[in-house]
Amino acid sequence: MTNKQNVLIKGTKDGLMFLLSDDCSFDELIRELREKLEHSHQHFLTGPIMKVTIKTGNRKLTLYQEERIREIFKIKGNLLIQAIEDELRDHNWSANHVKVVSGTIRSGQVYQFSESILFIGDVNPGGNLFSTGDIYVLGALRGVAHAGINGNMDSIIAASIMEPTQLRIGHLVSHPQEKWKGDRNKQEFAYVKGDQIELDQIQHLSKRENLLASFQIGG
Repeated sequence: MTNKQNVLIKGTKDGLMFLLSDDCSFDELIRELREKLEHSHQHFLTGPIMKVTIKTGNRKLTLYQEERIREIFKIKGNLLIQAIEDELRDHNWSANHVKVVSGTIRSGQVYQFSESILFIGDVNPGGNLFSTGDIYVLGALRGVAHAGINGNMDSIIAASIMEPTQLRIGHLVSHPQEKWKGDRNKQEFAYVKGDQIELDQIQHLSKRENLLASFQIGG
């Protein structure tokens, strides 16, 4: 049985399309992408300049991840990246500096954002949602959520159904325990108190009342 390919390359009338899997880790993706650009498909990775479109599926790249991909493509001077696109339906909520994204994060998938995120959908067991700011899940949080990944200990994690396998805020990690099995009739949020992660009801989140008004639509 052949191993699943995480990088597929297709020719189009406009150039080349790179289809990048969203079911593997980013490091695995980078390794395979580098291998193919250095050692494979030489018949069309050399020669005249070709335009490249990169599709990342349900993987939202951070600016750092995009830059790593662009650096790898510099191996081939004839390949010019025209666009890097994902399939997530999102728009910026500029008033509150929150990005709104809808979908489902499945096992093995990692979504990472460089701003606070309002995720409309479920984070399944094995799914990962990371943000430099706050995380709001209008749905069930049953995977891993890490808010404040840049060290912001004031970040929070809120969910309509709070049943995570692990919560992280800044450098603190909370492993599964009984108190994370949320009440399905109550929306809850996690925050840092002292040197540990605590849980409270969403209505106590008064300092973010503008976001709370929108979050409550999932109640």
